[in-house]
Amino acid sequence: MKTIKKSILFVAITMLATMFNWSCEDSNDDAEVPFISYVRITNPASADSLLVAANQGQWIAIIGGNLQTTREIWFNDQRASLTPAYITSATILVGMPSEIPAVVTNKIKLIFADGDSLLYDFRLTINKPVISSMDCEYTLDGEMATIHGDYFYLPVAVTFPGNLTVSTEDGADIMTVNEANNLITVRVPEGAQPGQIIISTNFGAQISDFWFRDNRNMIEGFDSSDPGTAGTLVTDPGPDDPPIINGKYTRIIKPAMGSWDWTQVYVRWSAPYYAIPDEAILHPDQYYYKFEVCTTKPFNANGVRGWVTDPSVQSSTPEPMFYIWKPPFDTKGAWQTVTIPLTDFSNALGSFFPKVLPTGEYFSAFVFCEPGELNCDMSFDNFRIVPKTIPKPPGSDY
Repeated sequence: MKTIKKSILFVAITMLATMFNWSCEDSNDDAEVPFISYVRITNPASADSLLVAANQGQWIAIIGGNLQTTREIWFNDQRASLTPAYITSATILVGMPSEIPAVVTNKIKLIFADGDSLLYDFRLTINKPVISSMDCEYTLDGEMATIHGDYFYLPVAVTFPGNLTVSTEDGADIMTVNEANNLITVRVPEGAQPGQIIISTNFGAQISDFWFRDNRNMIEGFDSSDPGTAGTLVTDPGPDDPPIINGKYTRIIKPAMGSWDWTQVYVRWSAPYYAIPDEAILHPDQYYYKFEVCTTKPFNANGVRGWVTDPSVQSSTPEPMFYIWKPPFDTKGAWQTVTIPLTDFSNALGSFFPKVLPTGEYFSAFVFCEPGELNCDMSFDNFRIVPKTIPKPPGSDY
């Protein structure tokens, strides 16, 4: 009888020990199972800003546990790029893919080193278009304009001022978008007017911060009787001249422009000087200095000095108190818009950058006068100082 009791006791203890081991193994397994608690933005100061969706390219923080063996992250059917240093047991920092998914699951999928995976509900928000710049803001009617930006997802429509809309559905001879979805080539419709352009996709619309054929705050357009240029005013271009894009322009042809050879693109030595908005003088960081240029021969030597200053001190500004537009630059015979932050002028001029004047008129000049011999054949037009951004129309979704 004692032997039977001992046997029963041994079996019971063995079973309890086995059950305990199973329990411990289950507990350990549970402790090692990866999980996601929530997703938030990456700024630690805004750690309580939880997300259920994020934009293309946006960085997010995935918060959970046992995530250290993550090898792949997928958003819908697009694989994200992972940086090992951004993966810990509790956090993964990752950028959302920029590509549009072909299959939408609205899920994050984590794949681990052992091949297991984990799903979590999360949406990718498709970005509306972003408009950065236009190669030439004065592209002629019927000519092809090139627009840079991002998220130009087909089908795409471009609306020019005058409510003239063309789209990729009009055919490749009218409009195309590159494979990276960041460049549009579009034929400018007849009758286009000065103003902002609008680009639309199925995911939204955006209005440009620049004007097409910008005629605001023009400093020098070479249409006055005394533009102060060392070049030739072109009013009726011949077969070898660049085309007219906005009235007259100046063409400077000087095959042997030597070092320090003073050659004026424009300058006005006496009143009336050039009208510049007070806001541009007060806040140069909010403005651009722009012009159109056509290099029939490359700008590959010398340099151009630029001034924006008080007329009373323009003749006494010491060296080197001017901005220098430096080579190389080559438009290969086409007109192109040059955009320079006005802060480049204010920083170069220092204390000689002007204060606001009651007259609203300032001395401004653009003059070749730097070292190096240049075989110069360059045309210029439409010098202007314009805002970097434009307030969006009230009530718009742009």
